[in-house]
Amino acid sequence: MDIIWALLWLLAALFEGVFCQGVYAPPTVQIIHSGHACNIEEERYTERVYTIREGETLELTCLVSGHPRPQIRWTKTAGSATDRFQDSSVFNETLRITRIQRHQGGRYYCKAENGLGTPAIKSIRVDVYYLDDPIVTVHQSIGEAKEQFYYERTVFLRCAANSNPPVRYSWRRGREFLYQGSDKGVEIYEPFFTQGETKILKLKNLRPQDYANYTCTASVRSVCGIPDKSVLFQLTNKTASPTIKLLVEDPIVANPGQTVTLVCIISGGEPSPTLSWVRNTEELPKKSVLNGGTLTIPAISTDDAGVYSCVASNNVGNPAKKSTNIVVRALKKGRFWITPDPYHNDDNIQIGREVKISCQVEATPPEELMFSWLKNGRPLRSSERMVITQTDPDVAPGTTNLDIIDLKFTDFGTYTCVASLKNGGIPEISIDVNISSTTVPPNLTVPRGKSPLVTQEGDTVELQCLVSGKPKPIIIWSRADKEAPMPDGNMQTESYDGVLRIVNVSREMTGTYRCQTSQYNGFNVKPREAIVELIVQYPPAVEPVYTEIRQGLGRPFSLSCRVLRAHPSRVLKYEWKLGTRLLTMGQFDTRDETEYHVRALNREGYGAYTCDITNEAGAGRCTFLVTGKAFAPEFFYDTYSALWQNKPRVYGFKLQWTQMNPNAVDRIMAYRLGIKQMGHQRWWEQEIPTEDNIQKGELLSYNLTELIKPEAYQVRLTPITRFGEGDSTERIIRYSEASRDTAPVNPHWSKFHCGFEEDTICMFTQDKTEEFDWTRHSAATRDTKYTPNTGPSSDRSGSKQGFYMYIETSRPRLEGDKARLLTPSFNVAPKNPYGNVASNPTYCFSFYYHMYGKHIGTLNVYLRQKSQTGQDTSVWTLSGNQGDRWRQARVNINPTSSFQIVMEGIRGSGIEGDIAVDDVTIEEGECRDPPPSSNIRSLASPTEVHIWQLALTLLLVLVGLRR
Repeated sequence: MDIIWALLWLLAALFEGVFCQGVYAPPTVQIIHSGHACNIEEERYTERVYTIREGETLELTCLVSGHPRPQIRWTKTAGSATDRFQDSSVFNETLRITRIQRHQGGRYYCKAENGLGTPAIKSIRVDVYYLDDPIVTVHQSIGEAKEQFYYERTVFLRCAANSNPPVRYSWRRGREFLYQGSDKGVEIYEPFFTQGETKILKLKNLRPQDYANYTCTASVRSVCGIPDKSVLFQLTNKTASPTIKLLVEDPIVANPGQTVTLVCIISGGEPSPTLSWVRNTEELPKKSVLNGGTLTIPAISTDDAGVYSCVASNNVGNPAKKSTNIVVRALKKGRFWITPDPYHNDDNIQIGREVKISCQVEATPPEELMFSWLKNGRPLRSSERMVITQTDPDVAPGTTNLDIIDLKFTDFGTYTCVASLKNGGIPEISIDVNISSTTVPPNLTVPRGKSPLVTQEGDTVELQCLVSGKPKPIIIWSRADKEAPMPDGNMQTESYDGVLRIVNVSREMTGTYRCQTSQYNGFNVKPREAIVELIVQYPPAVEPVYTEIRQGLGRPFSLSCRVLRAHPSRVLKYEWKLGTRLLTMGQFDTRDETEYHVRALNREGYGAYTCDITNEAGAGRCTFLVTGKAFAPEFFYDTYSALWQNKPRVYGFKLQWTQMNPNAVDRIMAYRLGIKQMGHQRWWEQEIPTEDNIQKGELLSYNLTELIKPEAYQVRLTPITRFGEGDSTERIIRYSEASRDTAPVNPHWSKFHCGFEEDTICMFTQDKTEEFDWTRHSAATRDTKYTPNTGPSSDRSGSKQGFYMYIETSRPRLEGDKARLLTPSFNVAPKNPYGNVASNPTYCFSFYYHMYGKHIGTLNVYLRQKSQTGQDTSVWTLSGNQGDRWRQARVNINPTSSFQIVMEGIRGSGIEGDIAVDDVTIEEGECRDPPPSSNIRSLASPTEVHIWQLALTLLLVLVGLRR
């Protein structure tokens, strides 16, 4: 019986390998261009450069292959700036930038990934070409010549223009072109440190003929069709740099609300200068009005204060600049503090001792600040016992002190500090300070029950410190447990009543807070402080928050809900429900997760399962949607020649797909196919039945016929199980004119050819497990000095500019080192939309090889099939020197599943052993007139019998064994 079961397993594996072709493949990517490109350059075969004119439209298309359909993402980098483009899941996604600007140049990356292997990334560098109008600036120098009694006057005309690529300049005087040496009085040069960016015309010791019209022409040699640009400058004996006058005072002192007018006039300069106003490094106030050289600022405020500059420029010499400072008068931030006698270690005010009252105000301008003192509303003058002092007016903020020497009962009362500005116009600031027997230093306490303070996330909470004493100082709140900002974002928060109010408290605010007395509006003594602890409770955070589970009837499954964090963390309960029906409940012990198990799923078991985990602060919920819906189909986009024509006005399309996770749910019984013409609303639908279980990776096909040329169609495919309809997927089918001359009998690829002329090398890939790689090369760039007696002198067609692939056998390569080149994967399409491969189709694989050199090794060709994982079948081999010429090899292959061709080059005994290949072709049908070669052998499929014959043989063996 063991033999019987082994044979049955072998038969099942055989059918699975033949009929369930695995077409999953990691992504490959290629960037192609369209739009208004000037040219495409290949730099050292590693970087593609796309040149475009500023203002044109950039179009880059990312062509990808791979299954499932790769997701595409464009990114762009340039220097330190990074621009990200929105993620896209559109196949052949085109990145389009209209009116491209210079800052949008840089390297653009296309990244494609489908979950298989590593993401595929390709890049292209975009150079944006532009030419700005040139600008001529003029400078002159007047210096005394040594040992001579005359002055030399030299003028420099500098021409500069922003451009890409670098600009070339030319000068004309009138209609005469100037160049180095054409005039002894003229020198033309480019400063070394700005080479290519500017060109200077030096007029030595000005002569009458030097007063003329000078034209500077900037050119980028018409690259990208960019025309030359010119600028004219007239040099006369009146040419001079600008001078200006500012008809205002400096500084300008204004009251808030006044209108300030600044007037600037031009007093000299040729050509006539242009005027502009600037403010520090900021913009002018939005409400300001500019009229020529006059700047008006209505209703000025303190925010409008600053240095305003008038700038005049005419590109001759340096710009003229004159400035004035606008000062807006203001008084703000009045504060006071009381300092007990510093000669006694006592913070209290006592009779017979000294006490000092300080008053501080910020004033603009500070030199206008004036203080006066009142006692009980009456003016107070400085005396021997009442000493009034004031800090230097240049020191801000301004401060005044009242020292009371030998305090008496008669000194008790209300002292008022009055701050004002000279000439008035600004409201005074008055600060009252009471000195009496009840004036005592502050004390801080936390009310009973207010620490620790427990609250829940999202609530509004008040932290409170009770402050006693007279006068009551400002309270400053800060974090005591860590160096972190307060909820308002500042490191400290002021409070006048000792209360810190936090709205919408969060878990990050848990910790200890410090309340501390400020020296302002109170005693200037050592600060008092207290600590308040805040505990923020929050409901459990759980995972997964939402999960969809696809499951078939009768199968077991488990659900798990885990607690990530919670406060309080130990008082946790859980409750499982299906819809509103309670399934189970309990309380957590030491674990942080709970599970629910279903032994066998029935129809009533489909639906939303919830697990609520609760503590004092609330509940966290895990949701599991258990459904029998089938996953979406995955359209296969890499079908060769999927579109075909056999009638003049219609076309057909071979629709292929795989099923995502087909065994996750019940068997898929059919697909609902929907199709509609683009631009129309009506869908046409039909069902495509399936007879057997669909395997993962199995390629399914359906032929769409009678599609009207040249219309495009939207196709929707939905799997159906006994649960009902599953997830749908859609794609667009477009008619391609490129296929109108091709009408193969069967709607799949009929011929593949690659001459390696593109750097994508037709999606060939290198086998990274071998010692080295094949190299794409052309004879025009090949270095023949190192190994002169090996390798081709042109490609197969005889062109030195054409490309081919070869193995470089120079050092450090060793004898026996291998390089493997793999073709793309090819699908063996069935002869009908529902059938499988009834007989092994034949394909002709042909290529040209060049094997010249006394150390030539071996060139092998293998057939690799997906149904024979890990087993490459040799179909052609050749060794040794074949002469300095290209030869063709042809071999028939009979694959039974998706396949690749592997071309393996093996290094011989020395450096003169380069092997090259070119013009690789795979064509449907047998090879015609294969070239004679004693070393070439053709290998058909491993067995010449049909699959059904092998199956019948196995069944007969089984019957015999049973007997």
